Amino acid sequence: MEAYVTSATSPEGICTVEFFHPASNSLPGAILTTLAETVQEAGTDPNVRVVVLQSAGERAFCAGASFDELVAIQTKEEGLAFFSGFAKVINAMRECPKFVIARVQGKAVGGGVGLAAAADHCLATVHASVKLSELAVGIGPFVVGPAVERKLGLSGMAALAIDATEWKSAEWAHAHGLFAEVCDTVDALDVAVHRLATQLAKSNPEAMASLKRALWSGTDHWGELLMERAATSGELVLSEFTRNAIAAFKA
Repeated sequence: MEAYVTSATSPEGICTVEFFHPASNSLPGAILTTLAETVQEAGTDPNVRVVVLQSAGERAFCAGASFDELVAIQTKEEGLAFFSGFAKVINAMRECPKFVIARVQGKAVGGGVGLAAAADHCLATVHASVKLSELAVGIGPFVVGPAVERKLGLSGMAALAIDATEWKSAEWAHAHGLFAEVCDTVDALDVAVHRLATQLAKSNPEAMASLKRALWSGTDHWGELLMERAATSGELVLSEFTRNAIAAFKA
């Protein structure tokens, strides 16, 4: 099955953005670009009241950066271009005037944790363990870091970033503020997401936009900050240590 990003808006104004990649919903550059553009379009569509971000399947929400693309990076410019994709998605979610609900049905790694953290409200299942594995492959969660820190606080972010090989449970993510609610099953998750999305779709759009701006207060500099972080990651990915670590990780 080919990778894709789809978008569909219900008569009630619920825009469901879904992405898929056969490698556990990993995020190559093309998916990142389309995701950012799709969220931006939903934000400007007068028929959209709320956005639901989800991935296909039940086992993995998102495996993070595409290792195939990481090992193919040869220059700092290519590295910046790849990691700026994550920056663009996070900023698109941040700048979207509609609330973004993330539906996290399974495990989230690296950039996948960043997507969950960049959502305004995130619901998950008990199977949605999280891990920031970047340091284990010689990089570091620089681009997603601000979004993760905003939700989990500095200590929670550090716990994930430093212990880069260990999974944290969905309950841990809930206790630290990444997940607003944890459901026992995917069916229960879908019910919870639909309930909240339907409720928000009936709310005052101006009030929701104003509340979102208030909730994201202090992040106006992220456009520049995340691109600086992307450049840092783009340089680190060229190191011999990182190339060897990624090769071993893939093997």
